[in-house]
Order: sequence, then structure tokens, then C-alpha cells
Amino acid sequence: MATATRKARAKGKASGYDVAEHLRTPEEMAAYLDAWLVEAPDDISGIARALGDIARAKGMSQVAKEAGLSRESLYRALSEGGNPSFATVLNVARALGVRLHAHPA
Repeated sequence: MATATRKARAKGKASGYDVAEHLRTPEEMAAYLDAWLVEAPDDISGIARALGDIARAKGMSQVAKEAGLSRESLYRALSEGGNPSFATVLNVARALGVRLHAHPA
């Protein structure tokens, strides 16, 4: 994948947008996750990817360590095809410094 990205750049093609590059503050990270939880509460894969975006913004290795996971396991759990357990979601949220909130529907 990295090779394909380098080849695309070498040919002058624009690389894809990476939201993780724009999540700079804890407030931005929390707002991003909250937007997923509010706008797409049934999109489990999307919410997991949002956690992955935030983890990449904070540093995947550090988040994995704080969540008690290997970096590879964290990438796999929060990838597009990943299916993290609820315990993993809670551990990652804690490591990211965000909380999940419940509101009446």
C-alpha cells in the first residue's frame, strides 16, 4: 500500500484525505467521535474507524500500550473490516481520553 501511495505521488496524483492529520486537540477529537455517535449511531464500522482515526492522530503505539493491546491488534480492531469487542472500544476510548455518553433517544 505504501508503495502505491509513493507511486501516485511520484506521478503527481493527489493523495487521499487523512482526517487524522486534522485532529489536533482533545476537543476536536471528542467532537469528531461525537459526530459519528450522533449522526451514524448504527454504523459500528464507522465508529470503530473514527476511533482509529483519533488513535492515529494521538499515536497508535501509545494508544495501543495504554489500551493494553498490541499495535497490530489495535489497527486490526479499528480497521474498516474490524469488529472490536465492547471492552476494546471502552479501553481505546479511555486511552484516547474520551468518554461515551448516553442520551435518551
